[in-house]
Parts: sequence; C-alpha cells; structure tokens
Amino acid sequence: MWLLSYWVFPAVSALMWLGMLLGMLITWATDYNHRKYPSMEAGQSIAYISDVGAFQLKPLFQAGSVVTVVFLDIGIIAERWLRHTGRLARNTSITQKVLSCLAILFAIAGAAGLILLSTFDTYNYPRLHDGFLLLFLGGYIISAIFMCVEYQRLGIHYRNHRILAISFWIKLAFIIVEIVLAIVFAACSYTSRSDIAGVFEWIVAFIYTFWVLSFLLDLLPSVRTKKHIPQGLRDVAMEEQGRDGVSPSVAAQHNGRFSEQSTRVGSYEPNGSGNKYVADGQSQPRKGRLAKLFSNLY
Repeated sequence: MWLLSYWVFPAVSALMWLGMLLGMLITWATDYNHRKYPSMEAGQSIAYISDVGAFQLKPLFQAGSVVTVVFLDIGIIAERWLRHTGRLARNTSITQKVLSCLAILFAIAGAAGLILLSTFDTYNYPRLHDGFLLLFLGGYIISAIFMCVEYQRLGIHYRNHRILAISFWIKLAFIIVEIVLAIVFAACSYTSRSDIAGVFEWIVAFIYTFWVLSFLLDLLPSVRTKKHIPQGLRDVAMEEQGRDGVSPSVAAQHNGRFSEQSTRVGSYEPNGSGNKYVADGQSQPRKGRLAKLFSNLY
C-alpha cells in the first residue's frame, strides 16, 4: 500500500523538523519584536536556533529533535533491511553492505548529538551544547558520505534503476552544500559575526529537511501494490526471464513469489477484474505518462 509503507518514516521526520523550525522562527520573529534572549551575545540581533530552543520553546525543541532523528534513523535502517530482503535492489558486494552499516552507525551518532544538544541547552551548558552540535553535524555528514559511495556503486551495477543515480547526486549535493555552509557558519562564529552566523545556521537547518526528504526516493521503490512491483522483485523477475525465457506473473510478483506453472512465453498483467495473459508481440494497454515516468525511474 502506498499510504502505509516505509516511506512514511522520512516523511514524518521531515514534517516534524520543518514544523519545529517554522514554529521556532515565527515565535522569535513575532515575540516582542525579535526578542533578545539571555544566551545571545552582545550586539547579536539574530537569534540562533539554540537560543530560541533554550527557554520557553525548549520542550518543542526537544520533542521535535527526538521525533525527527528517531523516524529518520528508522527509515535508514529500513532501507538496509529492504535491500537485505530483496524488496529493494540488493547490494552486490560486501563493501556496499559495510558502507551501509557504517552509514547507520554514524546516523545514530548524529541522532544522539541532536537529542543531547536539545537537552543540554546553550544557556546552561554552552560547551556541552557546542560539542553535541559538532557530533550532530559530523555524524550525519559522514553518514551521508558513506551512503553516497554506496549509491554510486549501486548505480553502476543497476543502470536500469535511474532512481539510484538520482539519489546519489542528491546526496552528493547535500554533502557539498552542507559542508560549505557549515564552514561559513563556523568561520562567522569564530570571528564574532554572530548575525551572519545565525542566518547560516537557519539555512543549514532548513536544507537538512531536503536531506531527510531524499529518503523518499530510496524507500518508495519498495512499495508493493496491485500496480507496482517492488524494485528488488522486478530484478529477480528479469533474471528469471533471462534464464528460463519465461516472464513470471506480475500478479505473483505482487504477492512476493513467482509462478512456476507459467510455461508460455509472455506475462500476466492485472486488469480491473483479474489477471490477463499478454503474449509476446501482443499490444499491451497504454500506461499513463506519470506511470511510465515512475516505472522508468524505479
């Protein structure tokens, strides 16, 4: 089912993160004409996310951070599980599996960093807060690097799944952009350009939303419906067809198994009332443009 599948985890994570950021930004912007918090430096007029989340909105900051990283990491772990079980295109080497596991470990480290920095606020625990901020950023950036390498290798092997190449380029773009912005943020903070640093911190945080949403591309191909075959099962079907000259039933693929009774060269395709046999060379029903697009991508 499209509505109840693994893609829900990054979707919930992104919505929670975006909603939390917007709530904190709007509250600060409308609260006493850009309120100055006790944790802000002298001459600082733009509040950091940590400044806003250290006082009245700390419960929102904590809850939003926990929900965001827990659901995101569950989605990352689910992606590894779906490749292992064959719902997504399987890893083709031990190296890819190691890269995936390392990505999970550093994502967990990044999650711990965000949860801890939201708990140890910048006003009462400034040094701990800065350390956990570094753990959060470093954890997820390193995790992204491992994922990027894994997807680059997957894309080379599975050239028929263009979604893998798209996901690779999105992850690579995230790494480059976030590293550049993080360097600018750190440089401005170190040189006491607090307002510029504050602007870049908010930008980095909002871009993180798109990183979370990128996992929709990774998990959507695993969905199994009457009209959509999971990515990994389609690969197995292609292997079966190449070996035996027989295309397995699409209906059987939907159920996670393949028909061994079909001996005619052709395939079964679902229609409104059941399954219809389509022989080779016989014209098949025309798919809509959107259906063709997703079929080619996945």
